[in-house]
Amino acid sequence: MVTIVLLAVLVLSGCTDGGGASDPATESVAPKDPLTIETSVDDGASSVPVDTVVTVDGFDGQLSDVTLASQDGKSTVAGDIRGVRWTAEEFLEPGTPYVLTAVGTGDDGKKVTSTTRFTTRALTLDEQTYPAVAPLQGETVGVGMPVIVSFDLPVKDRAAFEKRMKVTAEPATVGGWYWLSDNTAHWRPKSFWKPGTKVSVDLALNSVPAGGGVYGQQDQHVKFTVGRSVVSVVDTKRHQMTVKIDGKVRRTIPVSTGDASHRSRNGTKIIMEKHESIDMDAATTGVDSDDPGYYNLTGVKYAMRVTNSGEFLHAAPWSVASQGNANVSHGCVGMSTANAGWLFSKSKRGDVVRYVGSPRRLEPANGWTDWNVSWGDWLEGSALQGDADAA
Repeated sequence: MVTIVLLAVLVLSGCTDGGGASDPATESVAPKDPLTIETSVDDGASSVPVDTVVTVDGFDGQLSDVTLASQDGKSTVAGDIRGVRWTAEEFLEPGTPYVLTAVGTGDDGKKVTSTTRFTTRALTLDEQTYPAVAPLQGETVGVGMPVIVSFDLPVKDRAAFEKRMKVTAEPATVGGWYWLSDNTAHWRPKSFWKPGTKVSVDLALNSVPAGGGVYGQQDQHVKFTVGRSVVSVVDTKRHQMTVKIDGKVRRTIPVSTGDASHRSRNGTKIIMEKHESIDMDAATTGVDSDDPGYYNLTGVKYAMRVTNSGEFLHAAPWSVASQGNANVSHGCVGMSTANAGWLFSKSKRGDVVRYVGSPRRLEPANGWTDWNVSWGDWLEGSALQGDADAA
């Protein structure tokens, strides 16, 4: 009887040892994997499109550093690591050899470095459109100044470009883009700038597809400041100009404007250019030298252009007798040399000059005519259809 009991105990003990947990000291550990790095561009690739967004993925580990730079080291492409992927934040330069270096650590604890070399497709100047910006870097402008971007080749994909064209301001200012053509876009505030506003224009257009096999040639970054408010009103019927500076009338000036055959145009105009002295040839406005209305004046002082068609504010000592009582010019606003010099000294690009009293209307795009477009119509001129931003 005793023998049977002991045997049963031994049998039970044997079953327990065979089915219990394994000894940690003798358990085998699965090996951890090394880091695998994959790039979106093949090593040795040539003619890589300039609008390629380069990515790097790291599997079975973590990327710690990725650099993408031209082979000569003169330019780098910024990027950001999120999760297992690094993504470039910029497009590529044409016809450029690049070196892509990725570094990370695998789950096995070992460091891995991957190097990829490739070259982008070369582009001719006929395949690149250059963005020129006004105002100029560091310029102080008037409260009516628009941001003007001019392209030397047409932009067919306006929306793709506009998404990368940013205007920011301090204080924040509501405004929007308006495309006059495939070659020109303007940004203006909903109402005149507040004096003292600091404005930044950032065009991230380098290598952005413009359509038709054309790409953006360059980014642009321009900062400018809005100066004090100078707003003038030219009353063509009363033959006078009232000049307000920061909202206060500073001077009322007798003037002569366009005669019955050459009416000055009604509307809100912007000072586009300033010249202490300029030659004025009527031929540049389409008047033939045989025309009775032809003129060729040299050394006209204190001239400020307000239309493409040739309207200026300027000194006109030859018409002083008519200033304040008759319109005898070919469309320009003439005043005494003293008054013209005073106005010239107070004015800058972007100042506002509003014309009233004339039966002739200002044509669209005959100068910087942005303020003659209603805000609703202005928003419709955006390639993004009415998206207004607080700059």
